[in-house]
Amino acid sequence: MMAEHAAVPVAVHLDHGDDFKKLKQALDMGFTSIMYDGSALSFEENAAGTQIAVELAAPYGASVEGEIGAMGREEFKSVGEGEGNEAAESCYTDPDQAETFTSLTGIDALACSFGTVHGLYLKKPNLDLDRISRIRDKVALPIVMHGGSGISDEDFYQCIKRGVRKINYYTYLAKAGGMYVKEKTANAEDVVFYHDVTLWGVEAMKKDVLHTIKVFSGMEQKES
Repeated sequence: MMAEHAAVPVAVHLDHGDDFKKLKQALDMGFTSIMYDGSALSFEENAAGTQIAVELAAPYGASVEGEIGAMGREEFKSVGEGEGNEAAESCYTDPDQAETFTSLTGIDALACSFGTVHGLYLKKPNLDLDRISRIRDKVALPIVMHGGSGISDEDFYQCIKRGVRKINYYTYLAKAGGMYVKEKTANAEDVVFYHDVTLWGVEAMKKDVLHTIKVFSGMEQKES
């Protein structure tokens, strides 16, 4: 409903779907995009499930995102959990597998693993930027970055330059709102009302979104 009344084009996307009934429900509701996440399955099972999702979405004219590789905190030590900051090679998306996967499934976008993870980073993430270029050379599709919060503006520029066209960004947006609320309540000399808290959160998140839009579009780089 909010998308229908928005003043700008809005894509309504179901992220990390692994249940075909839920995917169908989302499509019936009017979602314009779905993701089938079979990354925890074998390559063959993931490809088969993703192909079903593509067939499911076709009558609705909805786009489908697939994923190969791992982006969990338990696989990547770059978030600061454990010693070192290197993940096993098997966690990263293999360019040749990516090529095979896209040809088998007919997806519209591919979520790839190249060093980003979901959630908060406790250390600077170790991104394999060259891997994005190698995947893009094999796959003529938009590359999707999951775990897109918390990396530097320069890393965003480099990832986009190499073929990333969709970035999932939420954790640090929510953090910006929460930390501003924390600051305002700590410095409040009088009573704090709930409606003030929500307005503070929205204010900080709007500021973060505006900066992020500039970064993703390259405007921030041009201005600096």
